[in-house]
Amino acid sequence: MGADTPWASRLVAELLRPFNRRRDGIMHMRPREAEFTKLAINGMLATRLSYMNDMANLADSLDVDIERVRQGMGADTRIGEAYLYPGCGFGGLSFSRDVMSLASTLQHSGLQAQLLEEVLQINERQKESLFRKLWRHYDTQLEGRRVAIWGVAFKPESARIDNAPALKLIEALWAQGVQVHVHDPRALPALAEWAGERDDLVLHDDPYAAAAATDALMLVTEWKSYWSPDFTRLHAEMATPLLLDGRNIWDPGFVKRSGFMYYGIGRR
Repeated sequence: MGADTPWASRLVAELLRPFNRRRDGIMHMRPREAEFTKLAINGMLATRLSYMNDMANLADSLDVDIERVRQGMGADTRIGEAYLYPGCGFGGLSFSRDVMSLASTLQHSGLQAQLLEEVLQINERQKESLFRKLWRHYDTQLEGRRVAIWGVAFKPESARIDNAPALKLIEALWAQGVQVHVHDPRALPALAEWAGERDDLVLHDDPYAAAAATDALMLVTEWKSYWSPDFTRLHAEMATPLLLDGRNIWDPGFVKRSGFMYYGIGRR
């Protein structure tokens, strides 16, 4: 909590007292220190995510399963398990803006912001990871294909699509003449407003309807409703049983035994 006056700190602490019965979790500091703390935390989290995404991309080329590596890293108490999950990039207005704000502040202070700038560049490249896998799978021949996307919100339980990885993915698919079919539990209105009327974008209220007759299904946002789909039904609905798991939530061995071709982020 950032406050310059003791009475303000006491007042806010009293308001938050019901949430601090077991342990007083409030740290008192000046407002600028509190703002800096928030930016620094988000910068660190973004750095961990981008580092793991780099490691996952390297794992792909080395025939290594990044999930094993993640578990090993998380077992080291100096590192811990939080924010070690690779994926197809992060989004969110405040998260991305905080990292950019911290990088900009470093630059204006006359310091080099090389690390944070690289973190942001890695994240933007990572948003295209599923597209690159699809591109290679079909040997660059994507025009006229139908692709389903499950999840466009920048995170589960949100209707927001600010800087969401799905947006860059959709634009890359459109550029190749792909018709995109999308399902999301909450974010379809925001996506419709962002995209406008287009013949190459179809929004669906049912996830299986979105996947019907498609050449690939890309999972981008890890809504809980996507974790355990009816794979038998999904296999029957799709024209080509190709899954691209942008959040590594499915077990590669299980989905392959269910008759699917599978690509994750650094998974085998």
